[in-house]
Amino acid sequence: MTARTFTAALIAFSLMLPATAVHAERSPDEQVQPVKKKGKFRLFGGMKRQEEAVTDEARAEVKAAVAEQVAAPKKGRIWCVPFARAVTGIEIKGNAATWWKQAADRYARGQEPQVGAVMNFRASRAMPMGHVAVVSKIVSEREILVDQANWERNRITEDTLVVDVSAKNDWSEVRVANSGGTLGRTNPVYGFIYR
Repeated sequence: MTARTFTAALIAFSLMLPATAVHAERSPDEQVQPVKKKGKFRLFGGMKRQEEAVTDEARAEVKAAVAEQVAAPKKGRIWCVPFARAVTGIEIKGNAATWWKQAADRYARGQEPQVGAVMNFRASRAMPMGHVAVVSKIVSEREILVDQANWERNRITEDTLVVDVSAKNDWSEVRVANSGGTLGRTNPVYGFIYR
């Protein structure tokens, strides 16, 4: 269940509760506003903290795996595919552009970023073999940070900003921050492969 689906289910469930169950401490004369009452926030806040703890744990795992890759002795060129495979444990080989199809029967795939998921870029003129990067943090609904190899030639870059610029807010087109901090070209994306 994705975070967005979980949140929607939680809100739907809480709306089914009778107002007296959520707001028992209120007198009958007070106007009931279910979304703004303390009881609802308390319920939602607890779930949100639980989700944040899971996300923080996943981030810590990703960052530990990335630190191992950064510290490992380098033999030759650094590539995105072996880096993403080592950090996530997703056992797919071949050019990044082939990962989406290869993952179809082996791993869950989707359009929502999750910490620890592989963002799979499509092949394009600028990236004929595609690209893969590992989601390291969700910043907002349309911004994430990724750890990746060879976005900047022969380097591992951490916590690089990626912005969803797709018309449908489905992460099918993104812009990635350059080393100077500005956003680069628009890149086509398949989606996310989950471990």
